[in-house]
Amino acid sequence: MLHQQTLNRSASFSGIGLHSGNRVNMTFHPAPANSGIRFRRVDLEGKPEIEARVENVTDTNRSTTLAKGNIKVHTVEHVLAAFAGFGVDNAIVEIDANEPPIGDGSSREFCKMIQSAGLVPQSEKREPYVVTEPIELEMGETMMTLFPDDGFKITCTSADKGGRFTQFYSTAVTPKSWEKELSHARTFCFYEEIEFLFKNGLIKGGSLENAVVIRDDAVLTAEPLRYPDEFVRHKMLDILGDLSLVGRPIHGHVIAVKPSHGGNCELARQILSQMQKPLRAAQTFAPPPSPKPSVAPAEAPPSEDGSMTIEEIMKLLPHRPPFLLVDRVAKIEGNRIVGIKNVTMNEPFFQGHFPGHPIMPGVLQLEAMAQVAGILLLKKVEALNQIAYFMSAEEVKWRKPVVPGDVLVIDVEMMKIRGKIGKAKGVCKVGGDVVSEAEVTFMIREASAT
Repeated sequence: MLHQQTLNRSASFSGIGLHSGNRVNMTFHPAPANSGIRFRRVDLEGKPEIEARVENVTDTNRSTTLAKGNIKVHTVEHVLAAFAGFGVDNAIVEIDANEPPIGDGSSREFCKMIQSAGLVPQSEKREPYVVTEPIELEMGETMMTLFPDDGFKITCTSADKGGRFTQFYSTAVTPKSWEKELSHARTFCFYEEIEFLFKNGLIKGGSLENAVVIRDDAVLTAEPLRYPDEFVRHKMLDILGDLSLVGRPIHGHVIAVKPSHGGNCELARQILSQMQKPLRAAQTFAPPPSPKPSVAPAEAPPSEDGSMTIEEIMKLLPHRPPFLLVDRVAKIEGNRIVGIKNVTMNEPFFQGHFPGHPIMPGVLQLEAMAQVAGILLLKKVEALNQIAYFMSAEEVKWRKPVVPGDVLVIDVEMMKIRGKIGKAKGVCKVGGDVVSEAEVTFMIREASAT
């Protein structure tokens, strides 16, 4: 297919959410070229949208969750797999709850919606990403490798920790093979996991109507297995849905052993990083921009993009070296700020963390997020002679080591401000890869307060 595709018309479906147990109404709508797949929460004020991009993945425990600020959509992988399988590039998924309906635990109902709506080509060309070199990933029991290929192929081996129900399957993914060989495979879980899931507020809508349960060597299901190797095929369905978060079709061969949502999404991040390498190289070797006429400091107007020099930052923050962990602010746009920290071997913490193997402590990355968030809050409320005090951190994740020579890009989005208390989502990246993330809360107090 040389051109992008969207739906010819809208299609709707209602059902139960797997984890919430609530009734959910969902509608697929056509969308413009180059807009991708978006989830729209019509139950919330302003009908906010979340792009189906790996940058928006916040949780991969039992399913894949997307979030933007404090807006979330859970269990998106089965819907995304249906779009990817049929080659739908652009669509809006409208839901009135925080997760799509689970249907029968597969992508069957979502395929019916797409087939009912029909597909239409768009004027913009589709540009699949052709994998340029192998990518290898190992996370716990999950091992995944992606090789270059002329199309998209998945080879998968699945099994539980005890080695039960070890299954293997391999197929090239096309619209025809997707619909026939993968889309009907249902989600499954082991009987001993059910109590834990219930206690953690999950699978409230789960039943034998939308999941297969394995107890010892028995398979509990409301109908016979749809494939003799249905479990591994469902794992492949998940891989297809999660990897679609790259935002473009992929030409490559995925070989997976005991895949997981966490592993799938990490592979998607590494594919995205490989995609961005040529752009980063072009930026690195591009000639420097022409110098701008100098302006006397006293007469310099405020930057239109909200950028700040280190001198301007030090007028706002009380922190000083070596504990000032932001060198400049690249931009401020509305509720978003981007700070830059150049990590050098001269950092004092590298003397002991660790000799011969220097790594920036994760808590200092967290502090950098808090400092950048503090700058944004102080700017938003126009606070003079006040300090943003770090109060708490939640959803903290450290993903990759930060070493001397790295440029830490600290991207912070304000989630809410109430009075003098703010909460923000921070993400630190190096070369486009997420290295850490957290939600931070802080309060503005008088600088003289004790």
